[in-house]
Amino acid sequence: MDIPAELSRIVITETSPQQVIFLKEIGGLERSFPIVIGITEALAIDRRLKDIEMPRPMTHDLLAQTIEAMGGQVEKIVVSDLRDHTFIATLFIRRNSKIIRVDARPSDAIALGVGLETPIFVAEHVIDEIMNESISLAGQRENLQRRRDELVGQIDRLGRYIEKATDELTPDMDNQPLLELQGHIEEMQSELEAIEEILQHLRD
Repeated sequence: MDIPAELSRIVITETSPQQVIFLKEIGGLERSFPIVIGITEALAIDRRLKDIEMPRPMTHDLLAQTIEAMGGQVEKIVVSDLRDHTFIATLFIRRNSKIIRVDARPSDAIALGVGLETPIFVAEHVIDEIMNESISLAGQRENLQRRRDELVGQIDRLGRYIEKATDELTPDMDNQPLLELQGHIEEMQSELEAIEEILQHLRD
């Protein structure tokens, strides 16, 4: 059985490639769970939710227009499976009396659907798996925490290297490579801050 759901929250951190959306069960137990998505899809969802028009059609606008031009209508979105911490979605497109099922990432399906007010559903076994075993949340936290630990280690190593190299720098030496490394550290620190923010949202 497919359970009705809605997009309840979107967390956009532009300094990170990983964003988070939350789907919430409508009625019933009102269970909620996060899905980590890319920045491009997150911005597309946010733009289409706010009905912001662009001078030329963006990818999901183009897809919606193509489906409509071919006589189709996106009838519903179903988050249909969960495989190795990865959510799988299915677009149900009605064309005349025929239903066409299209495999999709949840992020793309939702980015398309929010602009069309398409109902969202989640397969019952997917919600049960998430709620009973916390596979999705644990997997997402694990990936983010692993990346956070990598960044902390890299920032520490580069910081110590820069400190040592600066001590050994003489007036006739070029310090441009050290400045570039410092810029790289600042980029990694921005990503680290974004990951910490996402992890905090996952804990809430």
